[in-house]
Amino acid sequence: MNQVLALLACLFAFSAATPASLPTDLRGADLVADEAILQEAYATLHPGLYRYNTVAEMAARFMALRATLNHDQGLGDAFLAFTRFTASLECGHSYPNFYNQPADIARALFQREDRVPFYFRWIDRQMVVTKNLSTDERLTPGTQILTLNGVPVASILDALLPLARADGSNTAKRVDELGVLGSDRYEAFDIYYPLVFPLRGAIYHIEAKAYRGASFASDVPALTYEERIAPIEASLHAATGDMPLWTLQVLDAKTAYLKMPTWETYNSKWDWKANIDAVFSELRVRAIKHLIIDIRGNEGGTEVGDAILAHLTQAPLKRAAFSRLIRYQSVPDTLRPYLDTWDPSFFTLGVGATRVDARYFRLPDDANAVLPDAPYFDGSVAVLVDAADSSATFQFAYDIQRNHLGTLIGSPTGGNLRGINGGAFFFVRLPHSHIEVDLPLIGTFPDQAAPDRGLEPDIRVDQTIESIARGQDLALRAATALP
Repeated sequence: MNQVLALLACLFAFSAATPASLPTDLRGADLVADEAILQEAYATLHPGLYRYNTVAEMAARFMALRATLNHDQGLGDAFLAFTRFTASLECGHSYPNFYNQPADIARALFQREDRVPFYFRWIDRQMVVTKNLSTDERLTPGTQILTLNGVPVASILDALLPLARADGSNTAKRVDELGVLGSDRYEAFDIYYPLVFPLRGAIYHIEAKAYRGASFASDVPALTYEERIAPIEASLHAATGDMPLWTLQVLDAKTAYLKMPTWETYNSKWDWKANIDAVFSELRVRAIKHLIIDIRGNEGGTEVGDAILAHLTQAPLKRAAFSRLIRYQSVPDTLRPYLDTWDPSFFTLGVGATRVDARYFRLPDDANAVLPDAPYFDGSVAVLVDAADSSATFQFAYDIQRNHLGTLIGSPTGGNLRGINGGAFFFVRLPHSHIEVDLPLIGTFPDQAAPDRGLEPDIRVDQTIESIARGQDLALRAATALP
């Protein structure tokens, strides 16, 4: 996941207050002025602007955004307009980042009493409950939600997909992004759904079908923001403390399971690098021969994957041929007042870079090989993957598969074999609406043609309604069954 999430978590304190209604006084002229700033910033600095869109297509998208904003409207409508625009770029790191918005926008849009009272996954366009947080005991795991407030869930998914972020044509990532998994303070469905389908009152009218049972109707109270995050408060606090972020479990005399739900170590006081070294020391002491690394649900973060790879190879690990390209040498003075970041060197990131063509400059390869680090693990490795793996975890899974260091098991990943944008970021702070939009600065591009998709696992194992209902982990079962 991009560096923005964790960095800003320490900058904004989220209030529990919930306003009675959204602001409705954003002037069209001011929003058009904000669009002009965003257009200049993206057209000048975004490395992936034309990866999936032509110049003419981008001009049309900016024009459409400007037309959408060219009238007085509420904050929620403006937020959706900017979100829909950035999603159309097909860049998984470009969007109005929930964690980077000012506190008043977070309170107004993200912290209301409008959360669905359950966690769920999308399985073949069906909304399947994974955990019940409601007052209705019938909403058990495996239950299919058929309608929410009278709208079929497939229609809801279709309405929200144009807002979801992903790289290229990786629709599996977009669908995964719209599940409610109970893994973070803010989840995309929780933000977008009530903006597109406003909730009347604080009740959800649900039509559902029990797993291998009859259909039923239920009226259940919506959850507040505080109620939704209560079950995960301990893990949220661990991310900024000195508690371990992942765990090693010995399953039997020869098999160990390393569960890594996040690599966001930016604010953690925990020494994660020492922990990686300790894990591989323990594997050697215990004579473990089969290691299962679970990165499902883990979008990325810091380069934890490189520290793991270093223990899986006894020779320098050459990366695939990707060029690191940027659009600028020095940020124009006209844009600087609207750009925020954690590293001022980003304003002159391209100074000294080599010009490639009229559009790009090439940065030097600063991490083209992973150097080995003892103790080495010489057993078999299985990596459990899914569509969430789209940034640092995508790169790790790519390196594992390409170098034949292990077996990928699960569902296709996020990210894209055509490269992604990230590495360094500006936060574009629009002065009139106060909406923030993430702007990645470094684009990675393969030196050879590549398909427009994520990684296909070596062993495809998809979650099913039955496995959710029965509490079965099919991918982990497949990994433990490997010889």
